[in-house]
Amino acid sequence: MNIDDKTIQALAAAMKFREMRHELITSNLANAETPDYKAKVLDFEQALSNAVDTENRHRMISSNEKHFAVGGGGFSMLTPQIYDDPHGDLGLDGNTVDPEKEIVKMNDNEIMYEAAVQLINKKIAMKKYILGSEK
Repeated sequence: MNIDDKTIQALAAAMKFREMRHELITSNLANAETPDYKAKVLDFEQALSNAVDTENRHRMISSNEKHFAVGGGGFSMLTPQIYDDPHGDLGLDGNTVDPEKEIVKMNDNEIMYEAAVQLINKKIAMKKYILGSEK
């Protein structure tokens, strides 16, 4: 039985990116009073979706074992996109950070992080149970 399956890899990657998103949000909040600062957004959901790709719709067919694996579970090579928030309202000082929206984003991010932690714990507990019952 493979302990480190695709679900655990996906959840671990999601947790890593949630941590990165948290750091980006705190950076936005720290720069809320900085003139001309543009709020940043981190987008990883599409990359994670492509990596999970349970139906192998995005898998590249290769004819040589030296070809790089593309899609279909490349969790270690995922990179999130960071860009200026296109929905930010420009303030009088040129700053687009809305502290209230950033705090809401941070709370949502924390909830999703905690959900991923709980899912990983449940998945590992289930695997422990299965391994224990196979004796």
